[in-house]
Amino acid sequence: MRHAIYTTNAIESLNSVIRHSTKKRKIFSSDDSVKKVIYLATSNAAKKWTMPIQNWRLAMNWFTIQFDDRLKDHL
Repeated sequence: MRHAIYTTNAIESLNSVIRHSTKKRKIFSSDDSVKKVIYLATSNAAKKWTMPIQNWRLAMNWFTIQFDDRLKDHL
């Protein structure tokens, strides 16, 4: 299970990218400018995500067994 899911590293990495891009600019002119910077940082980070998740089928099977009632609406 641990080998199949490593989303916390991806989330921490994305948070780091967003924090880095917003920290460079101390003052934003509007809320829209912040949203644009976050969108661009996220899209640039997403371009680097090329590797598929290892053992995803195994993890998905485990999730289906454990959380079947929660997953029915999403699958």
